Amino acid sequence: MYAITGVTGHVGGAAVRALRAAGEPVRAVTRAVADLTDRTSLAAAFTGCRGAFVLLPTLPDGDDAAHRAMADTIAGAVADSGVPHVVMLSSFGADLPAGTGPIRWLHHLENALRGTGAVVTAIRSPHFQEKVEDVLGAPVYPVFGSSADVPVPMVATRDIGAAVAYALTHPPARSEVVDLEAPVYTERQVAGELNREVVLVPRAAWADTLVQAGVPPLLATELADLYDAGERGLLEPRGDRRHLCTTTLTETLKELNP
Repeated sequence: MYAITGVTGHVGGAAVRALRAAGEPVRAVTRAVADLTDRTSLAAAFTGCRGAFVLLPTLPDGDDAAHRAMADTIAGAVADSGVPHVVMLSSFGADLPAGTGPIRWLHHLENALRGTGAVVTAIRSPHFQEKVEDVLGAPVYPVFGSSADVPVPMVATRDIGAAVAYALTHPPARSEVVDLEAPVYTERQVAGELNREVVLVPRAAWADTLVQAGVPPLLATELADLYDAGERGLLEPRGDRRHLCTTTLTETLKELNP
């Protein structure tokens, strides 16, 4: 049995589908079953499982302390349950303790999980291809960077889910970090796929532009720091091995906007 959190999201849902397609038993951890801020119920959901998949959702109005507390709760539940193997959704840049916006909370969770006694597989992902969902209804394609022509890897969440399922069913002997290798695109190429005009947003306007789009101010500041980390080249693969993901942006767009 494998416990999967975040089953209503892209990655958790894809992991469940991949596991079930392989004939593996799944315990879907929904908010009705266990809250990620409730150590006792989460530990109960993990108990008796061969492995568990965890992620750290972003709290729109949550500060640094709130995210670190949730990470500690998840790690505490893993320790209490005795689940032997945990796969965690992480990100490029999670090797760094600071300077990466919300990714620093993934750094905290990675380290907290490694202290639980479980074998930990941290799957570090680049940008999601599904980020385009946020602009499908917009007349332009905003780019939070100094250039729209920098190639960056972008992974489909169905490939992440498949990587999670593989990691769960092939536990390593010791904890490891797996970097996802994905197709590379520039933001201008993404805009072209969407038939949108590129608009470069100046650095000084990043947070305000996000707030105007409906992002809570605290989160907008964190995201601006994340974009800045990308500009400075901090979000790079630095794991123990790589897992190849092949779904293209064109395929993802067909699923999102059939």
